[in-house]
Amino acid sequence: MPSRKTAKPAVKLLAGGNPQIAKGHGDAPVQAYIAALSDWRQDVVRHIDALVTREVPGVRKAVKWNSPLYGMDGETWFLGIHVMTRYVKVAFFNGKSLDPMPPVDSKTAHARYLHVSEQDPLDEAGFLAWVRAASEAPGERM
Repeated sequence: MPSRKTAKPAVKLLAGGNPQIAKGHGDAPVQAYIAALSDWRQDVVRHIDALVTREVPGVRKAVKWNSPLYGMDGETWFLGIHVMTRYVKVAFFNGKSLDPMPPVDSKTAHARYLHVSEQDPLDEAGFLAWVRAASEAPGERM
């Protein structure tokens, strides 16, 4: 009887095109998340990942709740990414302590967001200033 090759299952996409990626620590789960994205959102998240990695030596990465997280100690996190239909939401978990604050308010006590869309590209200089400051502030335990 001939053997059947089974195709690798595709990554399930959740609301807004956010990929369902297994929870894990390190760069590999984050790269799997990025690889599962499509269109302009993949380019945006890849660029954000590269900027954070370059700007914050020794940054720790993980995927939890289908979102890449970035932190300094592997237990607390200063930044997270979540893909939506029309934008990529970058969460600065202690964003209300940043000066100036990222532009989008949050229902949570300390967070602020930056939305990056295909029409509104990333302001790299402003983003990097927030990343530097956020990486030096206490992270959020998640």
